[in-house]
Amino acid sequence: MPRRTPRNALDTLRTPRGFHGFLKAASVCALIAGLLSPLSPAMAAGDTATEVTAAEAAANDHCGGQCSDILPPGQNGNATLAQILLNQAFGTQPAHAEDQLGPYANLATGYPGLTNDKINTFFNDASFGVPAGQVASTLRPAGRGDVTIVRDKKTGVPHITGTTRYGTEFGAGYAAAQDRLWLMDLFRHVGRGQLTPFAGGAPANQGLEQQFWRSAPYTEDDLEAQIESAAAKAGERGELALADVDAYVAGVNAYIDASDKGRYFPGEYVLTGHKDAITNSGTIEHFKRSDLIALASVIGSLFGAGGGGEVNNALSLLAAQEKYGVAEGTEVWESFRQRNDPEAVLTQQDGSFPYLPTPDDPQGRALPDAGSVEAEPLVYDRTGSAGAAGATGASAEAADTAVTSARRGMSNALVVSGEHTASGHPVAVFGPQTGYFAPQLLMLQEIQGPGISARGASFAGLSMYVELGRGQDYAWSATTSGQDIIDTYAVELCQDDYHYLYRGTCTPMEKVERHNAWKPTVADSTAAGSYTMRVWRTKYGPVESRATVGGKKVAYTTLRSSYLHEADSIIGFQMLNDPDYLNGPERFRGAVQHINYTFNWFYADSEHTAYYNSGDNPVRANGVDAEFPVWARQAYEWQDWDPAANTARYTGPSAHPQSVDQDYYVSWNNKQAQDYPAASWGNGSVHRGNLLDDRVKKLVAEGGVTRTALVKAMAEAGLADLRAEDVLPDLLKVVESAPVTDPATRTAVDRLKAWRSAGGLRTETSAGSKKYAHADAIRTLDAWWPLLVKAEFEPGLGSDLYSAFTRNLPVDESPSAAHGPTGAHAGSAFQYGWWSYVDKDIRSVLGEPVKGPLARAYCGDGDLAACRDTLVTTLEEASGRTAAQVYPGDDNCSAGEQWCADSVIHRTLGGIKHGGISWQNRPTYQQVVEFNSHR
Repeated sequence: MPRRTPRNALDTLRTPRGFHGFLKAASVCALIAGLLSPLSPAMAAGDTATEVTAAEAAANDHCGGQCSDILPPGQNGNATLAQILLNQAFGTQPAHAEDQLGPYANLATGYPGLTNDKINTFFNDASFGVPAGQVASTLRPAGRGDVTIVRDKKTGVPHITGTTRYGTEFGAGYAAAQDRLWLMDLFRHVGRGQLTPFAGGAPANQGLEQQFWRSAPYTEDDLEAQIESAAAKAGERGELALADVDAYVAGVNAYIDASDKGRYFPGEYVLTGHKDAITNSGTIEHFKRSDLIALASVIGSLFGAGGGGEVNNALSLLAAQEKYGVAEGTEVWESFRQRNDPEAVLTQQDGSFPYLPTPDDPQGRALPDAGSVEAEPLVYDRTGSAGAAGATGASAEAADTAVTSARRGMSNALVVSGEHTASGHPVAVFGPQTGYFAPQLLMLQEIQGPGISARGASFAGLSMYVELGRGQDYAWSATTSGQDIIDTYAVELCQDDYHYLYRGTCTPMEKVERHNAWKPTVADSTAAGSYTMRVWRTKYGPVESRATVGGKKVAYTTLRSSYLHEADSIIGFQMLNDPDYLNGPERFRGAVQHINYTFNWFYADSEHTAYYNSGDNPVRANGVDAEFPVWARQAYEWQDWDPAANTARYTGPSAHPQSVDQDYYVSWNNKQAQDYPAASWGNGSVHRGNLLDDRVKKLVAEGGVTRTALVKAMAEAGLADLRAEDVLPDLLKVVESAPVTDPATRTAVDRLKAWRSAGGLRTETSAGSKKYAHADAIRTLDAWWPLLVKAEFEPGLGSDLYSAFTRNLPVDESPSAAHGPTGAHAGSAFQYGWWSYVDKDIRSVLGEPVKGPLARAYCGDGDLAACRDTLVTTLEEASGRTAAQVYPGDDNCSAGEQWCADSVIHRTLGGIKHGGISWQNRPTYQQVVEFNSHR
């Protein structure tokens, strides 16, 4: 229904702005009480229970020691008050809080010397079970006799083994709470739009809850109904899922009770005022089914919902038509939109999968009148600190972010068929790119029980099943696909601003509100304040903005196919974990077809590879162009749409991009297949997916691909500057089309050429140096890119159209580009930018062939000499900028600190903080797999 929330939303969450300075405010009594409180027994070695060996699990493990994984910073995401205080005062880390961060970081400089026997220097052994002698602890949660939780010495990952289904899921819930209780609690409040009363009123927290409340403004009844609805549609599997959820929740609550009684609950509850360190008074609320749906709504809106941005699309189209006239303006707009660019890198290399073709005669368009669009207010009745400049600024930023078309993708995948590997078995290196947080959003686990056999990662609080990982003889992973499942409707107003026409009847909008109030705590000293969030819901979704269309007053609403269906994907995940069901690529595709979020799914066993694109893709009415707002009239609704249940006719499984045993697959949120457009802009001739495709294609052509070779390809791509690798050579061709006589510019050109010849990588001179090789060239390109793009395109487009297009697609997303959709220190980079536009335009000026060119030439108006003048002038300006100007500094880095500006920093969601690591553009959780046998 409403549009999805960008992934970078979480980058602003700050329960600690207070945590990092709270020692000054913490009372001596609280400090002493914290230090005297016991550590969690979850991590205590020497448990007297009998150690459980890995024999039974190992017997069903067909990976032969060739499955590995990694998930920084560490498995342990809970910390007592004592541990938080020690971390803040002395930097000490709780056990297993960051022991995966070092190996993960070291790959950036260690990959050139990688061999098969060194892979687990940078990854964990992901074999089933725990070898004898490596058991750190064994626990029977709540004294149950039907489940054990064994943790290994190296990483502290829970290995959950149950003899009953209920016991197995009870153990999964208990282990999740052991490792992520505070994070789970935080996110159930985020999902309900109630973060500030729980964690504090910091402006960043205000902005975050506002973003998610826009995306999923559910009532409590909505949340409770969704899990039952999902189960009811799935027959026996649905009943099983419901039982699994109940057992899982019971396990979570058992840990809450045990940790409360034992006083080893997360210390953040004390720091935020929910518990008293001296008396232990206060309550940690038990979990319930609906909490899991609140959690799922956060994850789904972040990573699994493509689309939206139709109003921004309309505004840029109107600007293009104003500049060039309707016909030429439409042609210019389409050339920048690149719905089906013939030069775009594809995941599915063969076949055509038509989805949302551009209609010859669009029907039902509802484009706004010029200057009439106004965002719908969300926040009312501000009091206290809610009215401060920082708070209102956070609200404005949240509103802007909610409507951008630059939706954050996640993850990458490299999968090679056994036909091209040294062993004859498929090799895969894949994982989700979900950002860097402390504690991490994902958690590792192994679950073995009746109908469940898997190891891998799951989102905290949704870990009744492994969501990305490996089974007995297969592995799977996903990347965000982002095809369009969100539409914008123009509802005609009647009677007043809060009634609309629904199929000819004047109908009242539904008002849904959240009243949030907060007060200062040790963790967050923000002064007391409050506000009300108010959303107006229609049958076509929540109101996003208001405008006039042809003089008529309308409200623009957003409709998402996964709205009211946040729990539906549970059946697909259940099937992925079931060894009795999943026995090959066809069953794999059968499982992921049950996942209604927009993902690319990848599979590998010892014989086959497979790919499938999931998502409930609604079938639009004939003639509707889903790129733009349409009238909220029955003729333009989704086919067979039921507004009460928000269901519709969806494209069938055969219409989704898919295949088995393609030579190789790569995905980095690029275009899925021919004629299958992504909802976001930027799928053109240059995309970060090319960084993978070029390398894997070369490996496949050479043959004999190994796990080592594929990890190296991933690691190198993760250090590459996309602009340097794929655009810079042609830019320098233009610059050097005449002699470069200015000494400073000549030096800059030579440095850029030397960097490109060395690979165009952003990498340290040596491990731990915190200085880049070719630092001056990197600084020059970082300064040059935004200057050259503006100088190349704004004169031809005009300021209004250029600005409109930059709202559709940001100009740049370098690692330090805090202005981009990722934000700074987030790792992920080079997904969104104008690199394809620059590439196509410069090649056109050079007279090189271009498939799918822009509608006209822009650099120098198509004249090579004039284009060169533009590039040289901007290069001269860029080369003269100091490091302090290019990297102005932030809360983590001083001005001019280039390496630090790029560095990956785990954003604190609790009381434990970690140091920054050198930049890598790679999955957060990652698997390296090669199975050598099959059941």
